[in-house]
Amino acid sequence: MTENDRPSPEALLRQAAQEGRGRLKVFLGAAPGVGKTWEMLTEGHQRREAGVDVVVGVVETHGRRETEALVLGHEVVPRREVEHMGHSLGEMDIDAILARAPQLVLVDELAHTNAPGSRHPKRYQDVEELLDAGIDVYSTINIQHVESLNDVVASFTRVRVRETVPDSVLEQAEIEVVDIPPDELIERLKDGKVYIPHEATRALGHFFSKTNLTALRELALRRAAQAVDAQMLEHVRANALAGSFAVGERIVVAVSELPHAAGLVRAGKRMADALRAPWTAVHIETQRHRQFTDDERRQLADTLALASRLGASTASIPATDVVEGLRSFAREARATQIVIGKSSRPWWFELRHGSVVDRLVRSVGDVAVHVLPSGESVPGGAVRRRRRGHWGRPADYLWSLLMVAAMAVLGRLLLEALDLGNIALLFLIPVMFAAASFSLRAGLFAGLASSLAYNFFFLPPTGTLTVSNPENVISILVLLGVAVVTSQFAARVRAQADLAGSSARQNAALASFSRQLTAAVTREELMQAICAEVARLLDVRAVLLLPSEDGPVLAAALPPEDRLEQIERAAAQWAMENDQPAGRGSATLTASDWLFNPLRTTRGVLGALGIARTDAADPLRSDQLPLLMSLLDQASIAFDRLLLEEENLKAQAVGERDRLRSALLSSVSHDLRTPLTTILTAAQEMRQHPSGELAETIETEALRLNRFVANLLDMARVEAGALPMKAEPTDLFDAVAGAAHDTRTALHGHAVQLDIPPDVPLVRVDPVLLHHCLINLLDNAGRYADPGTPIVIRCRRAPDALLLSVIDQGPGIPPGQEKRVFETFTRLEGSDRVRHGTGLGLAIVKGFAEAMGLSVDASNNEDPFGACFTIRIPNDLILRNFDANFDDGANFNNGDVS
Repeated sequence: MTENDRPSPEALLRQAAQEGRGRLKVFLGAAPGVGKTWEMLTEGHQRREAGVDVVVGVVETHGRRETEALVLGHEVVPRREVEHMGHSLGEMDIDAILARAPQLVLVDELAHTNAPGSRHPKRYQDVEELLDAGIDVYSTINIQHVESLNDVVASFTRVRVRETVPDSVLEQAEIEVVDIPPDELIERLKDGKVYIPHEATRALGHFFSKTNLTALRELALRRAAQAVDAQMLEHVRANALAGSFAVGERIVVAVSELPHAAGLVRAGKRMADALRAPWTAVHIETQRHRQFTDDERRQLADTLALASRLGASTASIPATDVVEGLRSFAREARATQIVIGKSSRPWWFELRHGSVVDRLVRSVGDVAVHVLPSGESVPGGAVRRRRRGHWGRPADYLWSLLMVAAMAVLGRLLLEALDLGNIALLFLIPVMFAAASFSLRAGLFAGLASSLAYNFFFLPPTGTLTVSNPENVISILVLLGVAVVTSQFAARVRAQADLAGSSARQNAALASFSRQLTAAVTREELMQAICAEVARLLDVRAVLLLPSEDGPVLAAALPPEDRLEQIERAAAQWAMENDQPAGRGSATLTASDWLFNPLRTTRGVLGALGIARTDAADPLRSDQLPLLMSLLDQASIAFDRLLLEEENLKAQAVGERDRLRSALLSSVSHDLRTPLTTILTAAQEMRQHPSGELAETIETEALRLNRFVANLLDMARVEAGALPMKAEPTDLFDAVAGAAHDTRTALHGHAVQLDIPPDVPLVRVDPVLLHHCLINLLDNAGRYADPGTPIVIRCRRAPDALLLSVIDQGPGIPPGQEKRVFETFTRLEGSDRVRHGTGLGLAIVKGFAEAMGLSVDASNNEDPFGACFTIRIPNDLILRNFDANFDDGANFNNGDVS
């Protein structure tokens, strides 16, 4: 089995990763109303009739009678009700589906955003969990919800959808396009089969125009074709199938170090755009690559950078021969078309080296080859001038000559023991040594010197170059021929080893660079890692600048740089604005000592990386350009990834603020309205019938309202970190008694039992903040404890802390929700927090406790059952030790406080 016959290891690994996972099928449509849900339900019926266990996870019928009729024939998993902003929303119940464990589940609207509080923010993430559990999923999506096409759709429909699905989800799915002609869809819209009449009229004038629908239809068909093509190639590579499988066009552009290569790249871009095909710009790196001048290396790097900017994938492939390397790459990429340039060469050059284009056309089989003339000639003199000076070091030839001399001496010593034929074999040793250690030319020189030495010292008449016996002439020619062939083979093996070693070193450098960037978790760490690794790998100084309104800002440097000159800042600014290198070694602002390269991504230029040498030499050697380009690409991707993560965190923070704002509005609308209504009603009654009871009611509700407002202010102080704290020795018994007295109204009907030892030590806390903590804990207990049950305040000793607990006899806290109960505005179903309240009290307890250096935990008490909230006071805040009789299990009951 050859290299090309073997299955792709990457493809096999991806197939192995799918083992045990469910299969996803997506019904893709150009727009709403094409019949995606209907088609999904219909196929679900067919699968059920074939014996497959099918359930409906969630289906949006939008009031369409024919869709509702199809749902009736399926088993439907009830939705999970989620409260949001005073409304009850129905979401897919993942746990119920996993418990039901069907073979196939139907999930409508893959791009749907779940209600806050759901396990996953997006429905496609719910689907991923079902697939991981081995359950097959059918789902639906419109083309405008595909992430990569979101901007394209918005550009002509003037409508930007906010719910999108990553392309990676579609890449793993089987896609079925549900398609109807635009005219038919418009008729369906007019008939009210898509939207209600009022919305349908508005949609016809905006999104559902025939032009828009036609463009959306083309996008859907092309995206499905791309997905099918990618899946076919994955299967082909995993099974090592031969052939290009040209159901979709794939273009490869061969670029070189010559100036006309930029024209090839632009031609490849035009061809790819016309065919709507993916394309790759590839450079075959042979042994000749080492002979490139600095200008040629720079030209090659600029060409590959141009291809990358135009949307191509780029690659530099090491190979011993251009044709073989290009043919192997085209076979691996399953290319259908190759674009290559042809320069005008002298006739003797092509006679000696052959034509790359002719050899390529004969060897690529059914792949179309587009040959573009460069319009420029490369004279033989230029070739000779470029290669002059690459004959090797003089020392290489000297060592070769010394090896030949050594073999001559050894042959003279063994002349009596060996015949002339065996002595001739000795002269192959310096040939192989020179070719393997130095170069092909050194090997040929050693071969010529060996044949002359053999003739001069061993063939009669010795001491002359004359050959008396014709048979010896054949021996000399055979020796010379064997020397030439051996030199060529040895040099070729050496060239392959050098290429492999160079490629391995570059891959190792890139892998190390990638690991360092992946380990960075903050923007500052990432920028410093980029500078450190670039400086290490290229042996340069490195700086990274970011754009700002006042110009480039120095963000990281190695070694540390305090400032840059104005010319350097100007070069960095130009590089970021024009997306081109600037500074020394480029074509712009060459007076700068630094070379600046832009860090570009699909979202634009994020910054500029500058490099310079301490000896004021050119910042970059020509052979380092490919490595620098790869480093820049990886740095840009890592930078972009970190920025996206930061934006995602900001978006999550905004979402959390929105959630808190909604919860606050809901809480305010209820918890302010209730006491205000009571106060107003009591005041109106007092105006007609003065009563002390009504006055007490007004006072009670006013205090409740005041406590609510105080909680809001306290929570704002906690979140702002602006808690004034004055720690002082505090008696816990007095603190507990004071809090119980202040909450006597809220604890009406509940006896407060103090289980606190008489010799409880003083603790260093803020008495005001501790008072607030105890008031909120007691208020929480009084609100949710069962009527008539006592509330216990207990103090116990632990090895590392003093534990002050408030225990009620109520419904308790659901298992696993002990930490969430302290979140702001959180009310847990079936817990201590289901009744009226803002959801702020326990969050304030946690914030105040942590500000004093304490901690608070929630748990369930077993006997009697109820909720238990415990404040832990660490030993370093206890002012004196407990008495010996105050240990675990002590039971001091100091009576009731009513």
